[in-house]
Amino acid sequence: MPYVVTEPCINCKYTNCAAVCPVDAFREGPNFLAIDPNECIDCDACVTECPVEAIYPDDEVPSEWESYIALNERLAEAWADHVINETKDSLPSADEWASKTGKLGDLKEEW
Repeated sequence: MPYVVTEPCINCKYTNCAAVCPVDAFREGPNFLAIDPNECIDCDACVTECPVEAIYPDDEVPSEWESYIALNERLAEAWADHVINETKDSLPSADEWASKTGKLGDLKEEW
């Protein structure tokens, strides 16, 4: 069961989670991170590192965010050349966006 990044990450992109991933499963997009389900080893290291609680096991994703399971898979493939395995600065307005909801329309898929 791979882990999945969900809506709270959009427009925040804290990268603490990617820095602790032992298998480089995270992919970086313009304003979101995705986990490659084929690389994820289900170690759970990333979950506690996410300050906005955006990461869930795929069988525990809240129902309103179930579409993020397929979204992570698709974006991980699209962003295959954008492996992230280190901490970077979050987006400038990350703290402002952290508590917002309904952010899927704000997701940027293209670099």
